[in-house]
Amino acid sequence: MTHPIFRKNIYIETPFEIRFQAMLRYAWDKRSWHVIVADPGSGKTVGIREMIKTAGRSAILAVVAPKNDEDEQALGDQLYAALGVQSKGHWRTRKPRLMGHLHQSGTECLVVDDAHDLSLEHLMFLKELTDQGHLQYDHPFGVCLVAAGRGNTIPLKEYFDQPETTWQQFFRRLDQLEPYCRIEGHTSEEVREILAALEKVYAPALPQLNLLRWGSSIYTWLTNPVLDPIHSGRVTMNYLMKLVKTALEWSYEAKSTDVLIEMLEKAATLLVLRRNTLWIIDGVGPSVKADRAERAEPVQMGEKQAEQTSSPNEEQKIPPIPSTEQVVGTPSRRKAVSEVAASDKCTFSGGVPIDIKRFEQSGVSLVECPGCGRAWTLSPGGGGLRFKAHPRRKTNTPATSRRWVRGKDETDWDVVGGSTLPMRKMRRKA
Repeated sequence: MTHPIFRKNIYIETPFEIRFQAMLRYAWDKRSWHVIVADPGSGKTVGIREMIKTAGRSAILAVVAPKNDEDEQALGDQLYAALGVQSKGHWRTRKPRLMGHLHQSGTECLVVDDAHDLSLEHLMFLKELTDQGHLQYDHPFGVCLVAAGRGNTIPLKEYFDQPETTWQQFFRRLDQLEPYCRIEGHTSEEVREILAALEKVYAPALPQLNLLRWGSSIYTWLTNPVLDPIHSGRVTMNYLMKLVKTALEWSYEAKSTDVLIEMLEKAATLLVLRRNTLWIIDGVGPSVKADRAERAEPVQMGEKQAEQTSSPNEEQKIPPIPSTEQVVGTPSRRKAVSEVAASDKCTFSGGVPIDIKRFEQSGVSLVECPGCGRAWTLSPGGGGLRFKAHPRRKTNTPATSRRWVRGKDETDWDVVGGSTLPMRKMRRKA
């Protein structure tokens, strides 16, 4: 049975949350408008919730951008619900009253989470609503449009750059100095700060917990290109908590008082290498007892190994997981995953002899591995196409999508699947 601490939602005031909430507080204080962007899973929603607890629900009103409903009423209903006001009747009679409710409640800052999902109608409604507040109530708002995005992506900018007067007016409402803001994730040193905080949080379950000695390895795992595709070198809280919490829970179930390196490695492997794996559950389903026994089996060896090779306060480094196609570890630790990795690895890799011009003209980038049937999206590089080493496909479901497949001859590749004939047959038919 797992410890109750692992079932609780833990909030830590991370460096990201400090930066993010400082931006929200700035907009609230200055009544300024901003588009705030951060990586998916960085902790934006958690930060908004904590900010509301601090400021009070009446001062900061937060809603989530409506999904699959571009009508302005969808956003208006969200605002009514957040205010806790039940307003019946047709939307055209409820709409003019909304600003009055916002004024009476003392709302000073509007925060829209998932703002990248806002439609033109939603944005027009926000402009109309805040214009009404200025004109009828002399009530200015701070507005934060919080969106998810990677790298230099700026959501909503394509709307505000339009030449129409309405969008020029909207852009003018954005802060003159910081209209678009990006809140960065965590650096290596900040990850260590979070690990130190987590040691205190999970001490009731693992009294001798020492995460800091694995800090460099954890940071390296979490900046793997699979989790950090733009190579920013920053870590999001979502991936950090998934890795650490999973390893800690497994270590606790294995009767350990500290995190076990085998569990950290296993959790990192699942998070990085197997994140897109389709697990087939059949028969009676997974057994809790068997699963725990399996996790506990390599633990005793790991504890002895840790005692023999390191002191508790010395930071330990584990070789990183280099790519999504390989499962690696140090020679002394590879035993825990090597047998599984060997059986899961496909025997086919290397160059794919498809003419590049023909490949690009086809418009199909999906290529089926002739070794295991797994389909990968390939792009020309170095003058050709290459299959990297990869895990073997585990499902037997027939593939039906349009893809390149190899025929009987090793150089005979063609496009099949979908609703079209193979390219060669199409040319003959024409």
